[in-house]
This record gives sequence, C-alpha cells and structure tokens, in this order.
Amino acid sequence: MTPPPAAGAPRHVSAPLVLAAVAGIVHGAFSLYWAADGDWLLATVGQRMIEEFADARWLLVPVGLVKVTAALAPAMLAATGWPLRRLSRLVCWAGATVLLAWGGAGMVIAQLVLAGAIDGGDGFDRMGMIGHAWLWDPLFVLWGAALVVGLVRTRGSVRG
Repeated sequence: MTPPPAAGAPRHVSAPLVLAAVAGIVHGAFSLYWAADGDWLLATVGQRMIEEFADARWLLVPVGLVKVTAALAPAMLAATGWPLRRLSRLVCWAGATVLLAWGGAGMVIAQLVLAGAIDGGDGFDRMGMIGHAWLWDPLFVLWGAALVVGLVRTRGSVRG
C-alpha cells in the first residue's frame, strides 16, 4: 500500500482528469482566440453566431476564461485532495452532466441534419453543422466523459 503524500505535497492527478482539462482548455483557447479577432475555424461555429457577435467578440473573453477555469478546476481540486470534497465533486459532476447533455444533443442533432434525417431548412449552414457534428460538440462530449471517468476513478480517494 502506498503511503499518502506528505501534507502540502502535490498529489497524482488521474489521466482522465488531465484529458478533461486539455479538452476544456482547447475549447476555451479557441474562444479567447476568436475574441482576439482570430478567424481560423470560426465558420465551424455557424454563420448566425458569427453575425450576432460580429461587433461583440469581446464577450468571448469571459466565455473563454470560464471554460479554461472549469477545465482546470477538477484536476487542481484532485491535486489538492478535493477540498470541500462533497461540494467540489458535486459541482464537477454537475459540469460533466451539462457537458455531456449539451455536447451530446448538439452533436446528434447536427449529425441528423447533415444526414438529412432532420430538415435543416433551405440553405442551412453546412459548415456550422459540420463544426458542431464533428468538432465542437464532440469536444464537449470528450471533456464531459473524461471528467466522469476521472470522478469515478477518484470517488473513494482522498488523494485525487
């Protein structure tokens, strides 16, 4: 049996929590990149979103910062032994649920539109649908699923 780390020593963070952090950081980094007037992959979020936020890209700064913070929080909490254990893990479980539900629904709906099973209307935004079907929403799902696995793996561990 491995002894617990000394007080104040960093703890091991499970690979799924690291993967969740990376997925969330990628999501957040793109929001921050677009806030700074970057355009790469912008079309994959959908033309309607681009038009609605054309003059307010700065709003993506808090969005990106929230994503990055939410991405890093579980790994950091695990590394510090889950302070306020019940509350911190409950918040992480709620986040994982939202990520899986939002990303899963968006991904499935976008794929059904692309497949023609759901009417996307005349001239639907194909590039935006592809982005949601194959990039952004699956990334939410990956983030949420990795977080679930990480939470399950650390459920009985005080060390994270």
